[in-house]
Amino acid sequence: MKLYDYLPSGNSYKVRLLMSYLERDYTHVPIDIHKDETHTADFLAKNPAGQIPLLELDDGRVIAESNAILLYLGEGSSFVPDDKFDRAKMYQWMFFEQYKHEPAIAVARFIRHYAMESRAEDLPNLVTRGNAVLAIMDRHLNDREWFAGDAQSLADIALYAYTHVADEGGFELSAYPNIQKWLLRFVQHERHILITDQPSSG
Repeated sequence: MKLYDYLPSGNSYKVRLLMSYLERDYTHVPIDIHKDETHTADFLAKNPAGQIPLLELDDGRVIAESNAILLYLGEGSSFVPDDKFDRAKMYQWMFFEQYKHEPAIAVARFIRHYAMESRAEDLPNLVTRGNAVLAIMDRHLNDREWFAGDAQSLADIALYAYTHVADEGGFELSAYPNIQKWLLRFVQHERHILITDQPSSG
């Protein structure tokens, strides 16, 4: 498999993290989104949306959208609950991550890193929205270790990617003690990797 990926991207990181946990081999293909490398003719032929991450299977078929890639890779693993209700809760939190979490927390991080001058006026609203999201997550984790069922699932991996770097978007994670405990559970995994870890190119 090939993973077309931009290293600082949380959406790309969640795929690399699951690949590490599952001990899956893949070829890493770095893509620089700031040089419009997702809008070349070759890349657009693979993903007309012009976005990373993109997973190319051995037979040439491709899967876009980070959470769709997680679901493909995670099928049949311990990261997808067997129980129908727990599995639905996993989907619920994965949808929450893309609809509520990523548009606030990831976008605030992007602005602070790359677009501060042109979009600084957007930050107060994004921080308000992001803190509301973090408060929801913290309350949910008050009496549980993971988001769906009794074990770590794809929902946790999806939410972890941008939550663990939320401080880079201006969020004070010290205000959310249950989230802090949840984040620590990740780094205790023997195959945990950092968002800054450079993958092997093949």
